[in-house]
Amino acid sequence: MASITLDHLGKAYTPEVAVIRDLCLTIRDGEFMVFVGPSGCGKSTVLRMVAGLETVTSGRLLIGERVVNDVLPKDRDIAMVFQTYALYPHMTVYDNIAFGLQIRGMPEAEIRQRVRQAADTLGLDAFIDRKPKALSGGQRQRVALGRAIVRNPSVFLFDEPLSNLDAELRVHMRAELAKLQRRLKTTTVYVTHDQVEAMTMGHRICVLRPAGSDPAQGNLTQVGTPMEVYDTPANLFTAGFMGTPKMNLLAARLSDSGDEVLLHEVRLPVAPAFRDAARQMKGRDVVLGLRPEHIGAEREVDWASDTSITGTVEILEPLGHEVIVHFEVHGASVSARLRAHGALPDPGDPITLKVRVEAMHLFDPKTEKRLGL
Repeated sequence: MASITLDHLGKAYTPEVAVIRDLCLTIRDGEFMVFVGPSGCGKSTVLRMVAGLETVTSGRLLIGERVVNDVLPKDRDIAMVFQTYALYPHMTVYDNIAFGLQIRGMPEAEIRQRVRQAADTLGLDAFIDRKPKALSGGQRQRVALGRAIVRNPSVFLFDEPLSNLDAELRVHMRAELAKLQRRLKTTTVYVTHDQVEAMTMGHRICVLRPAGSDPAQGNLTQVGTPMEVYDTPANLFTAGFMGTPKMNLLAARLSDSGDEVLLHEVRLPVAPAFRDAARQMKGRDVVLGLRPEHIGAEREVDWASDTSITGTVEILEPLGHEVIVHFEVHGASVSARLRAHGALPDPGDPITLKVRVEAMHLFDPKTEKRLGL
């Protein structure tokens, strides 16, 4: 096993097009790190640089204590699982898993032992003589995993490996991958655009955004445990990206004392976590962040609140156990989560919901940073 260090890492295809800019990050030995972000943020490019499939334009890339900028992929002691599985269609499951060991000249007896062990770990024993066309999507994904783990690499790299699976199988494979990584304790880098995968699988999450035209703006917006990133987003990008539905981000203003947030005629007391920072910015514009689960019907909420907001229902999204309500408040669209029981409003109806004030987030609209950072 090994750590991975990205030391001011950069990737530019032309002087004008920087895909990765000044990325600094250390992935710990045995850690499961998830890179998450929208399309075009460079997460797959980072993975391919670690794998040696993309050259490094600037900075250093270390696996363990070794700088690997110019080391060939085959000499990096990594194993990569691709989105498309990349199985050999004319080979059996056994031969697909064994192939990488065979071309390295490993003794046949050891190959058989490793392949059988990997097949047993992944539940592939019954399919060992089948070819990929006779396997389901989940079984093919397990074969791709077997081909990776059979090599006992220092690092696993996963490039959106579950995106081709149906929803039920993705849930199952998320759990299987997480359990496998815990058992093997191999340093793992996992790339996804799926926030649920990021939240449920990673020890830590690295949130990336596309590099902007400003040379001072890098890709990295926040690194932390899933709950750190969700509960305390460091900036507007992370706040707006993490969460489904996303956090409500509303233009507001601090009162002249800095003790209240003014959202049109609604006056919200500033949450204790932001009180000191808000008093320093009294009277100034802020962005108020409220997650949908912190806005709810009075009969349903389990928090004490004297504060409510009123608006007009735009659309309802029934999800079985709950309903996402989108409603308009003074020209802004706000989302809330309601339990799916009893009478529900119709589009066009007025609605008044309670706000969990202590769960608010406040951001500086100029710097886009969370207040107090």
